[in-house]
Amino acid sequence: MRRTGIVLTLAALLAVVSPALAQAVTGWTEVGRDTARALDESQGLATIVRPSGTTIRYTGIGTIPADLNSQGWNHVGDPGSAQGWYVEPYQRDDRGAKLFRVQAPDGSWANYKHALEPWEANNNSFAAVSPDARWLVAGEWGTMDRLLVHPMPGVAMTDPAKNLPYASAIRLDHPVRDIQGCDFQTATRLLCASDDPDGSLFGTTKPLLQVDLAAPLSGSDVTGHVTSLGQLPLRSGCSGSFEVEGIDFDERDNTLRVIVMSPGICILFDSMTYRFQQR
Repeated sequence: MRRTGIVLTLAALLAVVSPALAQAVTGWTEVGRDTARALDESQGLATIVRPSGTTIRYTGIGTIPADLNSQGWNHVGDPGSAQGWYVEPYQRDDRGAKLFRVQAPDGSWANYKHALEPWEANNNSFAAVSPDARWLVAGEWGTMDRLLVHPMPGVAMTDPAKNLPYASAIRLDHPVRDIQGCDFQTATRLLCASDDPDGSLFGTTKPLLQVDLAAPLSGSDVTGHVTSLGQLPLRSGCSGSFEVEGIDFDERDNTLRVIVMSPGICILFDSMTYRFQQR
């Protein structure tokens, strides 16, 4: 009877867990997961494709360069990459400039600063590079109806001594909340990870969002149609508040990766980077 009870219990657990593993969000199938370290893999990630090889680079509090931290840029967000270019977004606690740390395909680094517009929040949550590497999309925190667009530093703007200007906006047709990361799937589609703790905007907390642009970015405002694809996986040995972090789309094999940090002490043990594919 004891063995039967164990088998029945395992069967019941599999019945609950398997659907979540097979279909976490609409249109995307979960195909695997990897432990995300709290110190250096907790903010975001980007796939960097270069002739010399391909790497997946993570960011976290432990990856902030000491010189930037000492100058006040004490938070790094979700990075982005395209055409071999790689961008890390940094913010300060004051209303000082935002900073984008840019690595060129040849491996050289340059820092570009953006002076805040009067209406702009100081948050610099993510950097998403357009597939043609001509535009850089950045995000703020809170409830927003826009994403910010800059000329791509190092490509469309090449002088780090000059202010990186605001160019245009993606005007969203539905408000979004607490966007932690976005990445381009195509020239006219972004996938975004929302850490929304409320759930009133789309009927669920922590959703994966799809933003379809009316046209590729060109320097003028463009409309973005927002669709929720459902709640991202929230699985841990601890109960409490999860934190959805960065996102990356790897065009080599069409793999989507999203970081979800676990509640409480479990942030050190079972935080995950979930992997999805469209099938």
